[in-house]
Amino acid sequence: MSSDDVTSNLTEVSKPWKRENSNPSLQEVHKSVPIKKTGSFFRRLLGFIGPGYLVAVGYMDPGNWATSIAGGSAYGYTLLSVILISNLMAILLQSLSAKLGIVSGRDLAQACRDHFSKPVSFVLWILCELAIAACDLAEVIGAAIALNLLFHIPLVYGVCLTAFDILLVLLLQNKGFRYIEAFVIALIATIALCFGFELLLSKPEIGGIVSGFIPSSTIVSNPEMLYIALGILGATVMPHNLYLHSSIVQTRKYDDTVEGKRSAIKYATIDSTVALMLALFVNAAILILSAAAFHTTGHKDVAEIQDAYHLLDPLLGTGVAGILFGVALLASGQNSTLTGTLAGQIVMEGFLNIRLKPWLRRLITRMIAIIPAVIVTIIYGEKGTGELLILSQVILSLQLSFAVIPLVMFTSDKNKMGSFVNKKWVKWLAWLVTAIIVLLNAYLLWRTFF
Repeated sequence: MSSDDVTSNLTEVSKPWKRENSNPSLQEVHKSVPIKKTGSFFRRLLGFIGPGYLVAVGYMDPGNWATSIAGGSAYGYTLLSVILISNLMAILLQSLSAKLGIVSGRDLAQACRDHFSKPVSFVLWILCELAIAACDLAEVIGAAIALNLLFHIPLVYGVCLTAFDILLVLLLQNKGFRYIEAFVIALIATIALCFGFELLLSKPEIGGIVSGFIPSSTIVSNPEMLYIALGILGATVMPHNLYLHSSIVQTRKYDDTVEGKRSAIKYATIDSTVALMLALFVNAAILILSAAAFHTTGHKDVAEIQDAYHLLDPLLGTGVAGILFGVALLASGQNSTLTGTLAGQIVMEGFLNIRLKPWLRRLITRMIAIIPAVIVTIIYGEKGTGELLILSQVILSLQLSFAVIPLVMFTSDKNKMGSFVNKKWVKWLAWLVTAIIVLLNAYLLWRTFF
């Protein structure tokens, strides 16, 4: 390729952003992972595998467990269709997030800072920080509950112990980004294996599972079922994941040309789609396990994670069922804290253009989550942690629209995306998904508070 061709390629994807993006997203690991530019399809894909699994973690965090357990115990397999639809929406939005990062060289936070005025960017940053703190809160509580169930560590001490994962994050970051990805994938595999084994123990109805993936009119006609369905939808797509994905795809050392970026988008989309399908399996497995173990045995009011843990052993007839459930919960909580650290760093650097030491940024986020968790645990005990878990999901739902709307807006703007702008059908589908998310979250918030 001649120098003129390269210049033409770069011009084609240049964007009329207001300012130069002088600081790359996650600068310490930016384009640090080499990729194969020749060889077989799978050989080239291998270099892009990783970011999608960090994103998928947010779709199977402890905050999602309560809604899936409640839905399965109360309504059997019916709400599996809601989990499937939520996952398809997530696949679309995460592919747009990856495309924005690869094409623009900006993460979503940097793009917002560039496009919007300073007051608007500041408000978006505050909302995003609240969402990350809420998500971290869910993970703190989830990990503390797992420690309590497995090792009988009091919830208050378990909440405090979660602060020490800062050391693990720092260790992995110092070794390289691939180590973080490998650790996350290992924990996801642990969660999937635990639930896979529990599904075998629970012996679910195959016919019920198949019919559950087909949308039913009763979901809309039954107000209580609709509320749980909205909870599943509202808590599935995590706002901080959109910021996270647009940044971590830039850890790959792809060419800054039209072809290089087009190839990167293709492999990054495959990576996130496969990873999110694994998240679909985990979320569906939680609901299927709840339906098979609780709904069919008459336990239709199980909504708390602790109740599910204590009931699994006697209902499935083995002492290992509860242990596997607890191990999966602990892996889920620990996994999510890693991605929460990165998301916090990305939004602070992106919106404010300031950098803090990773350990300091992690400590700030952790304290924001730990302090309310400790206070509620001391005053209200287990019941309070369950309600705090629900509140964290409401806060996430409130923030989601403020992340999705800019994402769809930027990727649908030809001036910003050039030849990579969303095709018409993708654009209208993305806006339809956005409208559904906004309306459902508004209704969920209204139901929660009024």
